[in-house]
Amino acid sequence: MKIVFNIFLILVLMIAFVAPFRRFLFHLLVGRQLMKEQRKYQNASRSPQREGSIRVDVDPNKPDSRFKGGEYVDYEEVK
Repeated sequence: MKIVFNIFLILVLMIAFVAPFRRFLFHLLVGRQLMKEQRKYQNASRSPQREGSIRVDVDPNKPDSRFKGGEYVDYEEVK
């Protein structure tokens, strides 16, 4: 029991006072997920669409799709 307490105490002291050990633990626990989210955000921001453009993704190979193209809709510009 004393050995477990000593190991726990050493671990707590290392986390509290040794910065490289804290960084290593942070990287193990959170860093990978954080890097994944950053890559996802960067990939999304790399292909920005022009302002006002609309994109509709439709799979033409899908057999139950009733989408047969589009039609024009009259609109009125509001200023």
